[in-house]
Amino acid sequence: MQVKHLLLIAILALTAACSSKEVVDENLSETELYQQAQADLDNSSYSAAVAKLKALESRYPFGRYAEQAQLELIYAYYKSVEPEAAKSAADRFIRLHPQHANVDYAYYLKGLTSFDQDRGLIARFVPLDMTKRDPGAARDSYNEFAQLTSRYPTSRYAPDAKQRMIYLRNLLAAYEIHVAHYYLTRNAYVAAANRGRYVVENFQETPAVGDGLAVMTEAYQRLTLDDLAATSLETLKLNYPDHPSLVDGQFVPREEEADTRSWLAKATLGLIETDTPLPPGETRASQDVIRQYEDAEEQIPDELKSVETEEQSSRSWFSYMTFGLFD
Repeated sequence: MQVKHLLLIAILALTAACSSKEVVDENLSETELYQQAQADLDNSSYSAAVAKLKALESRYPFGRYAEQAQLELIYAYYKSVEPEAAKSAADRFIRLHPQHANVDYAYYLKGLTSFDQDRGLIARFVPLDMTKRDPGAARDSYNEFAQLTSRYPTSRYAPDAKQRMIYLRNLLAAYEIHVAHYYLTRNAYVAAANRGRYVVENFQETPAVGDGLAVMTEAYQRLTLDDLAATSLETLKLNYPDHPSLVDGQFVPREEEADTRSWLAKATLGLIETDTPLPPGETRASQDVIRQYEDAEEQIPDELKSVETEEQSSRSWFSYMTFGLFD
């Protein structure tokens, strides 16, 4: 079924590309151009409407329909799934007509374009988890709706924009949790804890706050930061007692602790261990750094070590306090 949907999308895209070159009669008057553009919009012929609205603006830049044509061009671009053109047209209208009675509509369409940009044609037919996708367009949409609601709180579009902002905020918070869990699987516990704390601090009143506390608890436990882990866990129990990570009041980590054994140890089911188990909170990378330092120290010639030891023993406490400035 999904293959049929993808084929349908490809056919529609090719059809749109072939029919995008609309020839506009040069003898049409300003009123006729506007009326035909309106008819195209009513008939959902958005590519034809775009061509006529652009012709109207270029031929009659100071006419009675010029400003309205610029505004409706944003909508025509949006409906014809040309997000960059729609946002560019919206920015242009806002810049040229900041005091226009319908400038709030331009802000709204700009936010709506970014809102739908991530979903696209494929997402409408193929089920996708939007919380796992790059949140760039979602973040842009949230900021654009925020501009609308702050500048025009009484706008007719403000209530819808606020509802979409709630959805987008939840989406952005859930994305941060996905990234935090990815860090947990990669043993990047500090990064995971930071992501969890970021959600708790910046996305209050979203469903992801409980998940952020759970991530913090798990990451701090892996880092053996017991006090921070206990504080996060108590906050989680107090505010989200029914969280999935709490089973009979006990915290159950979501991610299993990574197997840091070598491939030989894994292949032989532990019969041949090439490395000793890592201490809590320590990684192979940190062990490698320590090992390199120890190797470098061992390669220092003995005569240099003895000279350094003699110099250190002969220095007075005053020399140490002044970093050798008065030796």
